[in-house]
Amino acid sequence: MRIAIIGAGPAGLLFALLVKRRFPTWQVEVLEQNPADATFGFGVVFSRGALGFLERDAPDLHHALAARMVSWPIQRIVHRGEAIDIDGNGFSAIERLALNRFLHSLCGDAGVSMTFGRMVNTLEELRGADLIVGADGINSLVRIARAEQFQPQLEWLANKFVWYGTTRTFECLTLTFRESPDGVFVAHHYRYSPQMSTFIVECDRPTWDRAGFERLSDEASRAACERVFAEDLDGHPLVSNKSIWRNFPLLSNRRWSAGNAVLLGDALRTVHFSIGSGTRLAFEDAIALDRAFGAAGDDVQGALALFEQQRRPPVEKIVDAAKASSHWYEQMALAMRRAPWELAYDYMTRSGRMDDRRLRAQAPRFMARVDRQREGGA
Repeated sequence: MRIAIIGAGPAGLLFALLVKRRFPTWQVEVLEQNPADATFGFGVVFSRGALGFLERDAPDLHHALAARMVSWPIQRIVHRGEAIDIDGNGFSAIERLALNRFLHSLCGDAGVSMTFGRMVNTLEELRGADLIVGADGINSLVRIARAEQFQPQLEWLANKFVWYGTTRTFECLTLTFRESPDGVFVAHHYRYSPQMSTFIVECDRPTWDRAGFERLSDEASRAACERVFAEDLDGHPLVSNKSIWRNFPLLSNRRWSAGNAVLLGDALRTVHFSIGSGTRLAFEDAIALDRAFGAAGDDVQGALALFEQQRRPPVEKIVDAAKASSHWYEQMALAMRRAPWELAYDYMTRSGRMDDRRLRAQAPRFMARVDRQREGGA
């Protein structure tokens, strides 16, 4: 059995590791167009619940990964300079490059073949593979090559965002809303190491147009964002790593496999970064596909059918929540008219999956404050 995996991100690497451990005699190869030490962005974040699946399904991996992460027990929303802490849902983060290196090491120890700096231009180059795994992101060659079978659907959100880092290390995962003469901004920021934090800046399209970001250089864009969030950065600079203004793509596929090819992670579907589940879903895809082969053996078609049958329902729930979250951000100018506690409550219930009962159980201190405010208390 020969498996060719295009893309050395979390989905491709974790599936390679798990399936090679399960079937040591199978030939498992990962092909990545970028160098081994290349990465985009800065840190990745997991909620406590998102790490629960890894602890259950791959406990040795979870134990080793947890030791490399920074964690905190709350999240925070800052609006009009007031900080609202929301208890009950802890988060952990790790540098994206450190995560990749960790997985590289495990794959190497397991006997996975990894080739970096290799551009695959056509699927004909992989003709001898029994299984082709497209773990190659939003611009997936595998998906494009068999688009008629996968039937992808793509929607672009209107908001603009840019992914920076900063040397200021924040206490916890924080959403900071700021107004400027040009309009409204929000920063999604969290530390992922003792020295660095991720700092994603987002604004609506009218704000982006008024600020003239389309005409600004990278240096000028960073300087403009530093001015908007000067109070929050406290003198620390924003750091660029191929940081460009983008629109977020909402990608889905009617079919998850096409012949002997299957999609994982962002090649299969995207989820808005506001719910922090992209890497989680990539990991869960990899675990589910490995389990399917554990049940079906070398029956590729049987394994792919089982993978989609078992994996699609939970994924669709998360995708629906992510879409609701992304559209909430598209209307954040309206949300920012609310008082800080009202905005925080509206944010926590934005996906439709969290009602008062569930929120009281998860975040009792936060909901006690909400109840006091509703009753007119201080």
